[in-house]
Amino acid sequence: MPHSRRDFVKIAAAAALPLSPMVAKTIDSKVAGVRLGVQSYSFRDLGLDDAIQAMVADGLGECELFSPHIEAGGVQALMSVYQPPAGTHRTPEERQAAFKAYADRVRTWRLSVPLQFFADVKKKFDDAGIRLYAYNLSFQDQFTDEEIDRGFLMAKALGVGIITASTTLTCAKRVVPFADKHKLIVAMHGHSNTKDPNEFATPESFSSALAMSKYYRINLDIGHFTAAGYDAVDYIEKNHAKIVLLHLKDRKKNDGPNTPWGEGDTPIKPVLSLLKSKRYPIPAFIEYEYKGPGTSEQEVAKCLEYCKAALA
Repeated sequence: MPHSRRDFVKIAAAAALPLSPMVAKTIDSKVAGVRLGVQSYSFRDLGLDDAIQAMVADGLGECELFSPHIEAGGVQALMSVYQPPAGTHRTPEERQAAFKAYADRVRTWRLSVPLQFFADVKKKFDDAGIRLYAYNLSFQDQFTDEEIDRGFLMAKALGVGIITASTTLTCAKRVVPFADKHKLIVAMHGHSNTKDPNEFATPESFSSALAMSKYYRINLDIGHFTAAGYDAVDYIEKNHAKIVLLHLKDRKKNDGPNTPWGEGDTPIKPVLSLLKSKRYPIPAFIEYEYKGPGTSEQEVAKCLEYCKAALA
């Protein structure tokens, strides 16, 4: 899986195939009082139904749903935009045209799909015993106002009270009236590009968002935050009341690469210990992004065991 979630947020895809009806008890993945879950992006090589099955197999009871897992086109359609068939080559212009065509297709889908579709998606998670905690819909500057408004209706139909977004400060300003209208929390997700003042990466950028709307919060990715040069433990202690979700991953400092957990500089264990000792009600969700030798199900399971050992 060579692409980061950052690569995927500007366009959308993933299949939502019919899942066999099932009745399941709610999966409890809380450990030592800390709520552990998963960003469905961790299973980006799988369609929605297989991703849900992988969550069940791993014993993960909470999920932040990555919008491409349910948007138009399916995983293969999305991957074909990034990875043309073997032996073929796209010019930069052809690649840009492919992205635009796909983005247009997804926009059309967002504006036309019946909201019952999202209620049906929620039922799949309910039937599997998994709680949908947030919808990851990353508003972009090129979104139309109608597309933004529709995103809030989608989140409501999914039964979640939080939208997480990898977005920009300029787009966050545009989203304010929609968050206020729908009275729904929007949590800004940061990355490690501190050179672009329009990106969410620094503590100051998060503060700017919080000042825009009473419905704005923080989705802190401790891996990216570490790679950007900041202390995640200290930041969480000082800003825990405004953080609604943590992403767990391991990265090296100085904008370094993703690594298998325990090989990077991200203080995953200290952060989990902080949540445990302070009893902060902040869910911590696995985001598998390094390139591991196993399947996504196997690698996420390794990450979960790492969390359990840290909280023992």
